[in-house]
Amino acid sequence: MKLVHVVGARPNFMKAASVYTACANRGMQQIIIHTGQHYDENMSRVFFQELGLPDPDINLKVGSGTHAEQTARVMLRFEKIVVETSPDWVIVYGDVNSTMASTLVCVKLSIPVAHVEAGLRSFDRLMPEEINRVVTDQVADILFTPSEDANANLLREGVRAQKIKFVGNVMVDTLIRFLPLAKELPRSKYPPRYVLVTLHRPSNVDDSAVLTEIMWTLIRVSRKLPVIFPLHPRTQRRIGHLPILERSHQLQFVSPLSYLEFLNLEENATAVITDSGGVQEETTFLGIPCLTLRKNTERPVTIALGGNVLIGSDYTRLEKEVDSILAGNFRRGQIPSLWDGKAGERIAEILANTTD
Repeated sequence: MKLVHVVGARPNFMKAASVYTACANRGMQQIIIHTGQHYDENMSRVFFQELGLPDPDINLKVGSGTHAEQTARVMLRFEKIVVETSPDWVIVYGDVNSTMASTLVCVKLSIPVAHVEAGLRSFDRLMPEEINRVVTDQVADILFTPSEDANANLLREGVRAQKIKFVGNVMVDTLIRFLPLAKELPRSKYPPRYVLVTLHRPSNVDDSAVLTEIMWTLIRVSRKLPVIFPLHPRTQRRIGHLPILERSHQLQFVSPLSYLEFLNLEENATAVITDSGGVQEETTFLGIPCLTLRKNTERPVTIALGGNVLIGSDYTRLEKEVDSILAGNFRRGQIPSLWDGKAGERIAEILANTTD
């Protein structure tokens, strides 16, 4: 059986690592296509090396651009490759533009598509990622879901139950596998207790007024506990234009981190402030309090079962929640069903026993 994995951004790498390893153990022929949607080549290489993934067989190098430009470039460049490789299955991950674009190409060519992390919904059609999720799930052939709410979402949208396969969370597979290595990294340059911050979504960083308010809030938080803030390239560009940066000496800004470095910081954090979907899942598994600067989330299981709290744009509440965490008043929650490190193995087994 020949598989093509399509990855477009760093979160895809963590998801693909689990599936690739499980399929390799079954002797399947595999090709990795990096669309280059996340175009930081150096950081991409570090992630592949740490996760034990071979270098991509093909890099489409689509780069940045509008959603339409990026989607169109993926479709044009991917079509030629997928016709030449003629895979039995194309596996797509998450909700980036590359995921939807490559799925549409395959559907037009009658090539089977498996969507890993299917069924997640924020119910906010203003999010480009939500459109990518809905479109991909409607036309893909197998939908591998990470949580039971994802199953319910797909059934409500009229997806046939036979297409839905509840397998668990591949991000957690990778976390479980690499957490022992992350624990071995030195931590001498970081304080014993701190708040970890990661922000990259346009709703938080593209509007200078919003970003300024967030930064002032983080400065106030840092007076109670050190704040470590790895800067996503998008966020770094925006913050660099803010005059407030000159007064933010209480914050410790750090360059983008590798997977193991970030996992080490995350696992040892007193609390995490984020707008990342993957971080919401990781903190749920790790039992770390998570405060999410979004009005909605496609991962409600992290709220229902985990210790995630949706803050929206209520920055006064953000400070109060940090105070509660420092006082020991927070819920660690529980680990959702099938977040056990075996999702990739389940996916490999299903693919091995599936004939188109």
